[in-house]
Parts: sequence; C-alpha cells; structure tokens
Amino acid sequence: MQINRRKVLGASAFLAGSASLGVHSIARATEIDTSALAPITGNAEPIGRDERAARVERVRRLMAANDIAAIVLEPGSSMVYFTGVRWRRSERLTAAVIPATGMPFIVTPFFERPSVAESLEIDADIHVWQEDESSTELLARQLRAIGLGKSRIGFEETVRFFASDGLAHAMPDARIVSADAVVRGCRMRKTANEIALMHVASDVTKAAYEWAVPQIRAGMTNRQISALMDAATRALGGAPEFSMVLIDEASAYPHGTGKPQVVRPGSTVLFDCGCTVEDYQSDISRTVFSGEPDPAAMATWHLVREGQNTAFAAAQLGQSAGSVDDAVRALYESKGLGPRYRLPGLSHRTGHGIGMDGHEPVNLVHGEATKLDIGMCFSNEPGIYYPGRFGVRQEDCFYMTEKGPCWFTEPSAEPNLLFGARQ
Repeated sequence: MQINRRKVLGASAFLAGSASLGVHSIARATEIDTSALAPITGNAEPIGRDERAARVERVRRLMAANDIAAIVLEPGSSMVYFTGVRWRRSERLTAAVIPATGMPFIVTPFFERPSVAESLEIDADIHVWQEDESSTELLARQLRAIGLGKSRIGFEETVRFFASDGLAHAMPDARIVSADAVVRGCRMRKTANEIALMHVASDVTKAAYEWAVPQIRAGMTNRQISALMDAATRALGGAPEFSMVLIDEASAYPHGTGKPQVVRPGSTVLFDCGCTVEDYQSDISRTVFSGEPDPAAMATWHLVREGQNTAFAAAQLGQSAGSVDDAVRALYESKGLGPRYRLPGLSHRTGHGIGMDGHEPVNLVHGEATKLDIGMCFSNEPGIYYPGRFGVRQEDCFYMTEKGPCWFTEPSAEPNLLFGARQ
C-alpha cells in the first residue's frame, strides 16, 4: 500500500482554504471509504510455541536468582506472554502457575477447561475446580503437591487481592512475594520477534496518520477525526487500541476533556493513536495545525522536538531510565518552563515502557534507577502544555540496541511533515 507523500507535505497546514471546502460527510466509521487502503500486516509473524517455551526457561532462571519457587499469573498480557492462554477475568479464578522446576499448571473452572485449553501454547497440566469448591484451595493443593507449601510464591503485579489473600490463608507456611523482578525481567527486554511485531504495528499507525490527516477539514469534531484513524487502522490490518484527538484548549490537557471540540482555522490538533498487531502495540502522537498556527504553538512544537532529540540522545545503554527524563527537564527549565511538573511545561513523565501493553514498566521518569538495556522499548513524548491555550505532544517509540536507541518511527524535523525517514 503506497501513501501519496504529496498529500502529507501540507499536513500542518491542512486547513488552508478549508472554509470554502466545507465538511466532508465522514460522521460514522461505517461510512468512511477506506478502499484506497489495504492490509500491510501480512508478514507479521505471531509469537509461537518455541518462543513461549524459551520465555518459561528465562523466567525460571530469574526465579532461581531471586529465590522464588513459583509465579502465579491471572488472565491478561502476562498470561498470554508466557502460556498463550487468552482468557478473561471474572469472579471465577483462572490462574497459571510456572514453578521454578517441573510442569507448569493451570487452575480453572471445570466447565471452562476446553475453552482455556484451546489457546494453551506450552506444555502444562490443567486442574479444575467445581462451582461449590474453592479455587484458591485447589491452587494451594497443587503447590503443596509439588513440594512448595513452605516456599516463596511470586504473584504477578496485576493479580487480584482475593487470589493472593486466598492462597495466603490456604498456605499459611508459604510466603507471598512480588514477582515483579522476574516477570519484568523477561517482558522488559524484547526479542527480535517482538520488536519486529512492534515495527509492523508502528507502520500501521504511521500509514493511518498519513491517510487521515490530509482529510481533516474545518467544522470536524474530534470524534469524527478519531473515526478516520480507527477506520484506516482496521483497513491497514491493525486493531485500534486508542485514537484520542484533542483540539485547541483540550490539547493542553494530556488526556483531554469531555467538552465539545471542533476544528477551526488556526486550531491546534493533537493526536495520540495506537494499534495492536499480533498482541504488540504502537503508540504515536502528532500535533498538527490548521491554517496559520498560533506562533507560540509553533515555537512550542519545535521545542518539543528538541525535547524528543534530547531524550533520544540521553537514552544510552547503562544509563538509568530516570536520567532520560532528567535531561529533558533540564532543557525545558533552561527555557523558563516548569520547574519539574509545574505548568506551563511537561506535567508527565518523558516516556513509558511499551510492548504487549501500551504502558509497561519501566518508565522514563525522574528517580527510576533501572538501567537501560538491549531490547527495552519506550515511548518518547516530552509534551509541553499551556493550560487554557494549547498543548503540543510529539511521540515516537524507540528500542535499545547494542549501538544505542533506534526509532520505531522517525520524527520529522518540521511540522509540515508527519514523519522523517526510517533509520
């Protein structure tokens, strides 16, 4: 699928002359014509059984190093990451247990067993409980059966309290601990296969921007513009995760406002959009202008890009994640913004981890001591916000290589282009 680059060249001034053009009839996604787009995800290779098995072995090595005898997972991205099981959380506990040695196992309701087993991609036993039985008693019984009744049992950080509390009561001689060191230790460092999928997801969002932005006209609402991005993302083969569009004053608040928003000549339009391809996500923000932008907003756009470059340069192997945020704040404070999180300025962290979840540990935030390492992936989004006026956020994600950081999408040097050339 080829995007007409000439259509993108005027992206920052997409409303020049728009008053005479009127509003296109694109109110609902079902009415949006995406016939010019085709899927670009055909080469995306999903994570397979061999890689999941390697993940289990990797987490076991970390468990041994951290004196954790087993980890407990609930349905969600970590369960998919290690086992492939795609399930939902409810009041009925389904949990996966990966012991440091021996066969992993899953506990689940009896009547859910066939459905849970359908997506299982590692060698594991499945143990079931009936409606009049305790799921955590079954969990405890199976852990005792493999000799872990008095061991340190690690719980993934999103597992609900009733599960950890129930196990603590059922196994009073065991010690319930955090599994962050081992689960994060695996998930933070992406493999080449994971990074390839994130590249595909980023390519989808990039192409959606290039198709949608030139179509914006005066009078359009933020919801209509979001519908354009969602429709393009689906047509390109991705699954939309979010397509936030903030116009003028709403762009001054990083996650927006519920007030009605309409594009006008001179508007600042901030996008924050992402999709999923084979479980892996993209996250890209762009700020574009209608007609003649506010000169202060244009100057802020260039300072935000300088902030992105500063963060990228600071993101070097062995440096702390927090030092990246510190470098950006030093730049902004030298320009009279802040200090720290004070507005006008940067009111949020410089970036977050990304992978199967749009936001993953660890963050590029002051005080984060985790050292940057090969395979770690982050957003780079040091926005600047003027309450009551406008906000500017440019966001591109990068990953760490043996040579330093590498962009998933290359930011552009000028606001009249949406993207630069890939490295």
